[in-house]
Amino acid sequence: MWLVVGANGQLGRCLTDSLVTNGIEFEATSSQELDITNSKQVKDFFQRTKYLTVINCAAWTAVDDAEDHITDALRVNYEGPRNLATAALKAQARLIHISTDYVFSGDATEPYEVDTPTNPLNAYGRTKQMGDSAVLSIGSGQFPIVRTAWLYSRYGKNFAKTMSQCAIQGLPVRVVNDQFGQPTSAIDLSTLIIEIAKSPNPPSIIHGTNSGIATWFDFAREIYSLVGADSALVMPVESSEFPTRASRPSYSVLGHRAFRTSGLLEMQNWKLALQSEITAIKESVLKELK
Repeated sequence: MWLVVGANGQLGRCLTDSLVTNGIEFEATSSQELDITNSKQVKDFFQRTKYLTVINCAAWTAVDDAEDHITDALRVNYEGPRNLATAALKAQARLIHISTDYVFSGDATEPYEVDTPTNPLNAYGRTKQMGDSAVLSIGSGQFPIVRTAWLYSRYGKNFAKTMSQCAIQGLPVRVVNDQFGQPTSAIDLSTLIIEIAKSPNPPSIIHGTNSGIATWFDFAREIYSLVGADSALVMPVESSEFPTRASRPSYSVLGHRAFRTSGLLEMQNWKLALQSEITAIKESVLKELK
């Protein structure tokens, strides 16, 4: 039996879809069903059912709000993973923990590899880094950490859906062109997570992002083009035009060197991944517009 924690988020929903497709038996929980910040509740939950694999998709992801609600962010991003790792270790289950590119400072000029020293810019990144450290320590490196970035899917609210809606409506948009990263399909990430769970010797840390490099402007233009809208409606601007409460890394490209040594298959180029998912995204947006 597998356990998916934080199953109501876009990654959790994509992952449960993939588990169904692969015929894998699982239990999916939301924060209402399992409060990972409550150590006793987590302990009792693990005593009730024997889990072989636990995937933690739960996180405080409101980056700007984390600046003003650091205690809440710490509970979800640090105490939660620590509780899950402690329970998984006792139950002899494998925990796979989802992390973020925000553990890095974003001032690099080449991709961050798994062993690059972390240096988060904001409260969200710091709380995620603390959670990662707890998982690595408790699991002695046997609980894989999957860092991802710029995640999108047909579910929930995300950049790809927002831009698709604007494209369908023929609206002009102004999009940041000085932040670099890797648009990543939550479906592709789900496939990687399942591969990691099945691997006899998974890496301690892996970067779960689609390959290639893009700016948010590049991403938006590609979405407009695939939806069939005029990509000239997408206009590039600098980040300074959209000030935010929390600092954002300007360079969030994650390196994939670890794939070659882990025996895992590197994720496909972000443009190919977007092509595969755009129809489902468009259908989801059209349904929401009705």
